[in-house]
Amino acid sequence: MPTISTFMQLLPAGFSTHAYQSTDATVFSLVEGEGRSTIDEKVFEWKSRDTFVVPGWKPIVHDAIGDAVIFSFSDRVCQQKLGLFRENRNVGA
Repeated sequence: MPTISTFMQLLPAGFSTHAYQSTDATVFSLVEGEGRSTIDEKVFEWKSRDTFVVPGWKPIVHDAIGDAVIFSFSDRVCQQKLGLFRENRNVGA
């Protein structure tokens, strides 16, 4: 679909992402694995087949306990085409 951005991430066991925030709201669906995500300082545990949403501009960090595969989708491409998309890769720096 031209208005939906899709992503697939592989997080190796023990891997932690850097804090990140963006204007797009993102739906995450766990394909396999387990771990936790910290969204706006609140920790959410997840495992295969779980789904959660990160509202726009809320900082997020993913921590994989075992190897994890995460599928996500958002309205990023629509925001980019309208000139509204923003992101911050230096959260807390």
